[in-house]
Amino acid sequence: MAGKEPLLSAFKGGVLQLREGGGPCTDTSPHLASLCQLLESILRKGLRQPAWGFRRRDYWHWLEQLPAGDGSRPTPLSISIQKAGSCEKVQTAQGHGRYFLRLALQGKVLAAAVRELARTPRLLEFYDPVSSILGNEDLLEPFLSLLLVVTEMDFSLDLQNCSFLDESWLLPVCITYETVPCRVLGMVLRYVDGRVFVTEVLPESQAEVDEVVLAGDILDEINGCSLRNAYSGQAGAVLQKLKGQPLSLRLLRWRWHDGGIYEPLLPYLKILKEKDPRFQLQRGPRRRGEGEPQRLQGGRLLYNLRYLGRTNVGTVSTVAKRCWTRPSLPCWRGTWHRGRFYLM
Repeated sequence: MAGKEPLLSAFKGGVLQLREGGGPCTDTSPHLASLCQLLESILRKGLRQPAWGFRRRDYWHWLEQLPAGDGSRPTPLSISIQKAGSCEKVQTAQGHGRYFLRLALQGKVLAAAVRELARTPRLLEFYDPVSSILGNEDLLEPFLSLLLVVTEMDFSLDLQNCSFLDESWLLPVCITYETVPCRVLGMVLRYVDGRVFVTEVLPESQAEVDEVVLAGDILDEINGCSLRNAYSGQAGAVLQKLKGQPLSLRLLRWRWHDGGIYEPLLPYLKILKEKDPRFQLQRGPRRRGEGEPQRLQGGRLLYNLRYLGRTNVGTVSTVAKRCWTRPSLPCWRGTWHRGRFYLM
């Protein structure tokens, strides 16, 4: 039966290609995006649209209405639906649906969602029984069989990397930048359609010394606080609130895996260039190759420290300093009080 439907045949081929890779499927797997696109096309095929100009339906609209189980405790499926619906980094039904599919692949609940749909007549009415796959009993069965094969596969996806699912299945390179407490981080930010771009890394700043952030990158999170759909000045307000504390920043790179520009960024970069004609994408840290090489472990920057000695300052002292071996790095200044160090 599956051979009669081109989408099912293509989906079967995509599943086989993904399995050939061996090991867990990650965001860098070459066939992942195409498999997700095929899956989305199947879920959209034959989807009935309202006749009187109401919002256009997408598969997310029936997913969010699936029964939550017996009510005694949440199921893995209902947890995935709740997470997808509450995600702050997606703004559209398409984005919520795509985020759910990624959650469902990793959580192995996609087949359970389709089976639940088949048991819910009011939601099956979303699909035309003639032109759809999910509304056609003869096609639904082979599709479920393929989903069971997918359920047996292991996925290891970065589920926090979801800020561009509204626009594309193609996801940017996402990294975590952790830095020490400092007075000024040294990044110039500009807001474009709710996204926070780094337009310049200031010379001799902490950001330049760490050699991680590049002009053109997007600031996606600060200490777990999402900056998707951020208002003007929000990132600065969050940084000011966290002044003197260690920072963990999630960055979306302007450069994709192949070394070129991440394609969904092109419209934003065009607006940035119009607002600031001097803006240029930064291809590498300005300090690269000078002095001590950068070292990373588990995504965290490592610094070499030199022990200079110790002295008894009592329970309250005036000024304490921590000096680094690299002279360009700033010292920390503050006071000790009851065994804790407070930045000045």
